Amino acid sequence: MKEKIGIISDTHGLLRPEVLEILKDCKYILHAGDVNKDEILDVLRSMGNLYVVRGNNDKDWAENLRTSLSFTIGGVKFFMVHNKKDVAWELGDTQVIIFGHTHKYFENMIDGRLWLNPGSCGRSRFGGAVTMAVMTVEDGKYQVEKIILAENSRK
Repeated sequence: MKEKIGIISDTHGLLRPEVLEILKDCKYILHAGDVNKDEILDVLRSMGNLYVVRGNNDKDWAENLRTSLSFTIGGVKFFMVHNKKDVAWELGDTQVIIFGHTHKYFENMIDGRLWLNPGSCGRSRFGGAVTMAVMTVEDGKYQVEKIILAENSRK
């Protein structure tokens, strides 16, 4: 069965209506940290199965969030962390590594694994685009779609 996954990061307290519109069609939501407000997680939890890691800007309210997660969706094995430098050395049979922090979209196959940073879908920082990703998984295979929500947005 095909599963649709919305992948976001670095919302920094802002959950854009256009992001919510895309996520409403996703059974799973992955948030790679820097949420900044627990209320955002409440909204996302109500929309689907949420996997979230703690980012460097997620302070006291987020002390119960893990800094890294390993999980499987649709036969695809994931590892998620906020900062790429914190990725575990031993990844075993992990197929997809999700990370955030840089606010820049990154999608590259390295050593047979997909390394994916959905970029920032909160406030635009560093003059970059506002981006996220949607992944479709089925029977251990996946496809990724980059979504550009705004170019050089100052919101």
